[in-house]
Amino acid sequence: MLQPRIPVNPLPSGHTIPIHKPTPVADIEPTQTAVPVMVAPPRTTVQLTPGSALALASGGGAVVLVVGAVLVSLLLAVAITGVSVAVIAVVLRLLVKDLQKGR
Repeated sequence: MLQPRIPVNPLPSGHTIPIHKPTPVADIEPTQTAVPVMVAPPRTTVQLTPGSALALASGGGAVVLVVGAVLVSLLLAVAITGVSVAVIAVVLRLLVKDLQKGR
């Protein structure tokens, strides 16, 4: 059952495919072509003075503080919303329970 079966060609065509022989390496002549080298345009260098370095550091610090404040406020908004939804759910549950007792 699990033995491999080799397919048999019932009608051989008689056509053979010739074997491709690669050309020997000795017959290939080396060629040298000049490849143009791309020269990058010179970049301008940025010189940081102590005053500009201080301004850059303080600007980066301000960005970090603003992004942190925004993220904390978003987290607080989500927390307050969750607490208010939980309180509303408890109040609604008590109201529904009270309405069912009154019948």
